[in-house]
Amino acid sequence: MNKPIRTAPIDIAVVGLGKMGLSHFSMVNAHPLANTVACDGAGFMVDVLSRNVSAPIHKDYDKMLAETKLDAVVIATPSRLHAPMVRAALDRGLHVFCEKPFCLDWSDGMALADLAEAKGVVNQVGYHYRYVGAFREMKRILDTGALGRVTHVLAEAYGPVVLRPKRATWRTQKEEGGGCLYDYAAHPLNLLNWFFGAPSRVTGSALVSVFSEGTDDQVMSTVQWPDGPTAQLSVNWSDESYRKMSTKITIVGTNGRLYADRQECQLYLRERHDALPDYVAGWNVKYTTELTEDAWFYLRGEEYSGQLDDFITAVAERKTAAAENSFRSAAETDRVMAMILENAETGQPVGEAQAPAAKPARRGFFGFGGR
Repeated sequence: MNKPIRTAPIDIAVVGLGKMGLSHFSMVNAHPLANTVACDGAGFMVDVLSRNVSAPIHKDYDKMLAETKLDAVVIATPSRLHAPMVRAALDRGLHVFCEKPFCLDWSDGMALADLAEAKGVVNQVGYHYRYVGAFREMKRILDTGALGRVTHVLAEAYGPVVLRPKRATWRTQKEEGGGCLYDYAAHPLNLLNWFFGAPSRVTGSALVSVFSEGTDDQVMSTVQWPDGPTAQLSVNWSDESYRKMSTKITIVGTNGRLYADRQECQLYLRERHDALPDYVAGWNVKYTTELTEDAWFYLRGEEYSGQLDDFITAVAERKTAAAENSFRSAAETDRVMAMILENAETGQPVGEAQAPAAKPARRGFFGFGGR
C-alpha cells in the first residue's frame, strides 16, 4: 500500500466500540494523518477507555456531531443503525467509512450512495478482503483475460462462529443484521461483485439453521451473470474444522483454473498468456506475503490497515472516493443478499434469466423447419 502522505491531519471519530470498533479505533488512533475521538452508547466502554486513552470519548452520537469539529467518521455499530447514522454524518458534509454489511435495506444504501456522491465526500464500506494480496492478484489475472472465458465459479466461506446454542445477541438476530448471510456470506459475494459486476439472477438458495434460533448458520445459493458465469455459493459459520474464518474463491476458465484464499493465489494455465509474463504454462503459486506491502500499522492483518489508510489518505488529499468499496458497490452486495433472502423464502428464481443462445433452425426432409 502507499505510504501516508505528509499533510495536515484530519479529525476523525470512530463510532461503536465493539470488537470491530475497537480494532478500527486502534488503527485510526495510530495513523499519522488522524486526530482521533471515539463514541459509544455504552457507559461502561466510555468509562474504561476514558481512563486509559488520551483521545476524547463521547456517549451521544448526535451531540458529538453537533459539538465536535470533524472531517470524517468511521461507523462500526450494529447493522440496523448504519443507515440513520451514515445519513446524519453525510448531512453535515462528513466523509464516512462504514462497516459491512452496509444497510439491511439495499435501497437505503443506494439512496446514501446518491447523497454521498452529491456531497462529493469520500465513502467506503469495510469489505477488507479486497485488500488481501491474493484476492487482488486474482482480480488482476481476471482483468487480463488470461483465464479465457470463465465457465464456473465456487465461492466459499467457513468458520467456527456458532458451535452450540447460545444466548441471543444482535449477531444472532436477523432484524439486527445478524446471521451467516450478512456476517459471512457478504464477503465472498462482495468479491464476486468486484470480479464480475452485479449478478442478474439468483436461484436454489437455502438458509439453514444449525444451532441458532431465528437466523441462518449456513447459506447456499446459485448466482448468475448476464452473458457471464454461474457461481455456487457455499457458506457455513458452524464448521469447527476451521480455526478461524476462511474465505476462498475458485474460478474455472477455458484456459485454466484460478484459486485464491487468505494465504495464496494459485493459477493453472493450459497455455501461457502474454499479459502474464511472470506466469508459465502449468501450475503457478504466489503467496500473500509476496503480494502485500508491509502495513504502516499491523493489527489483525494488513488488509484492515490498508482499507483505513486508503480512506484516511483520500480524505486528507481531498478526494471524492477511496480506492475500493464505495457505498454504491456495497449497496450492490446488499441487493444480492436481498435476492438470496427472497429466493430462499419463496423458492422462486429472483432476477432476470439469461437469454438462451440462438440455435439454428432445424430442417425437415424438404428443407422446411422441423418440429
